[in-house]
Amino acid sequence: MSEINTDTIDHVTEISDPGDRNRESHLWGDRLMINLGNIAAWLFPILMVAIVAQVFMRKFGFNQAWLDDAQWWMYGAALLTGFGYAITTDSHVRVDILHDGYSPRKKARIELVALGWCLLPFLVLMTDILTHYAYASFIAREGSDSPNGLHGLYILKGLIPLLFIAAIIATFAALHRNLAVLRKPALWSLIIAAFPGVWFLAERMVYYSLWWVVRFTNPELNPRRIGREPLLEPSMWYGLAIVIIIAVASLVLGKRRQTKAS
Repeated sequence: MSEINTDTIDHVTEISDPGDRNRESHLWGDRLMINLGNIAAWLFPILMVAIVAQVFMRKFGFNQAWLDDAQWWMYGAALLTGFGYAITTDSHVRVDILHDGYSPRKKARIELVALGWCLLPFLVLMTDILTHYAYASFIAREGSDSPNGLHGLYILKGLIPLLFIAAIIATFAALHRNLAVLRKPALWSLIIAAFPGVWFLAERMVYYSLWWVVRFTNPELNPRRIGREPLLEPSMWYGLAIVIIIAVASLVLGKRRQTKAS
């Protein structure tokens, strides 16, 4: 009986299950996204059954509006999960005819720029916007346009920023893995690799913290006017200062550890 080539099995496994590709280098964020993707993948066969069932029911005059809504819910959740899954499995769209011929270090540099300086700011910005979008839907208790539809539409809209947060976690994990190809990852180097997104994230945290300070100290002020208060105007520079302080502290502590180790 001939021996089975384990390398061949591993290669076939990676093709049939992208989540096992480079598994040895995965961080907890990578595994989180893989597990979410594996769960969301089951929505597609359920979606197919729902579509076929709806076609037959319409044929016989039993149209169900809630089933129409459920199809959009399943498709939207699965599609958004696939966005972060593609980041983790390195299966997002790129110019492969050029990318495949690059060295591992050149690929890592391209991924750092593309993920950290192009994609991550977009993800953080959209998470901020979509959180307000979902909150407005929750306050209005938004439901289906049809009386017989699914009326908890705010649940679906609340899922959108959560899946974007999962994509942000997947992006940071991918940045860490690509950074490891070039040098030993450290907090300060990860901050540089993700600087625009980290800066915007810090600015948002400062902004909302100050927003609530004004809200509690001046409860009579109209919430719509809080954003115009002078205290909130320099939030961008506060955020930048926090990022720089954390990066410098990480660099100094890292050098101290190296000095003690040597």
